[in-house]
Parts: sequence; C-alpha cells; structure tokens
Amino acid sequence: MAKIPDPTHSRRKNTMPRAELPAGECLCDHCAGKCCRYFSLPIETPTTWDDYDAIRWYLAHGQTLVYLEERTWYLVVMTRCKYLSKEDRCRIYLSRPKICRDYTTEGCEYDEDWIFEKVFETAEQIWEYAEAILPPRRKPKPATPGLTVITP
Repeated sequence: MAKIPDPTHSRRKNTMPRAELPAGECLCDHCAGKCCRYFSLPIETPTTWDDYDAIRWYLAHGQTLVYLEERTWYLVVMTRCKYLSKEDRCRIYLSRPKICRDYTTEGCEYDEDWIFEKVFETAEQIWEYAEAILPPRRKPKPATPGLTVITP
C-alpha cells in the first residue's frame, strides 16, 4: 500500500474527529471541503506501451495522479470546484450536480489519508513501472537495403 499526503488540503483543517461529531450535526460543517477539491475517474487498465504512454501524458499535466485500487485504475485531477466558497461551503448547494447530491459523508475521506495499492505522481514513475512489467519495446525495423524512402 502506498500512502501519500492528501493533495486536497486546505488552509482550514477538519476541526473535529468524525467519532466526536455531536448527534444531529453535519460533518460538512467541520470539513475543509475535501471532496470539492478533486475528482477521480476510472480509466482503462493499461496493458501496452501505448496505454502507459497515455497515462504518462496525463501525469505530465501536473495536478494529476493515477492510482490502482482493487484492480481498478483511476485518474485523479486536483482542482477546486468553482462553486466552493472561501468558507469551504457549496455556493450552489440546492442546485448542485447529481453526482454531488448522491455523495454522502458516510464513506467520505473526511478524516482519512489517501492509501492506495499503487500510486503514480509523475510521468517518470509510470514509465519506470511500465519498463518493469512490460516486455521490452520493439525497435523500429531497419530500412531495407536499396529501398529509397521519399518524404515530402
């Protein structure tokens, strides 16, 4: 398991452990809007050099990471929701997207660190991993002797 610092941190820390939340209070009232600072999407499991090269491209953009959890690969994009207020509250709560309405605090990462089976934060890391598990890349075939290649 790979543990990384939570890249969604805020200046305001979560103010109360989940277990100490008084009955009837909303966990979000004590949160720094952690779930509104990134999104994560499953991606195809890489199996070829081209697949790993695509992941390398994702990671070259910064503010991204790729992780593996329970045999599923995910892309994480660290970006603050434009509707998150300075007070870490949703400014469009009553008309928020369905994915937000369906999200609950029951399984949220309010007071947990991110722990993954594997995590890749840089293009170099994913390429090194690909080199370790894939067969060597094929070298381009040499030109046939006597064959002239014309390029525009």
